[in-house]
Amino acid sequence: MPAHTHDIIIRGGTIVDGSGQPAFVGDVAIDGEWISEVGTVSGTGVREIDATGLLVTPGFVDIHTHYDGQLIWSEY
Repeated sequence: MPAHTHDIIIRGGTIVDGSGQPAFVGDVAIDGEWISEVGTVSGTGVREIDATGLLVTPGFVDIHTHYDGQLIWSEY
């Protein structure tokens, strides 16, 4: 059985997955808009990215906000 061909494989990066677990060196396979595999990915990618020495992380979300509720806290 031939190995699967992925759309993109990011290879050899230090993966920080956001779960709180320690970072590890591995690969990330992407098919369409989905991450399809994380770890040691076999097969090939239509596009392959060498991430050796680089961090691979999920998209960061900026949860910074300004809450102006104090405008209604005072009775004056």
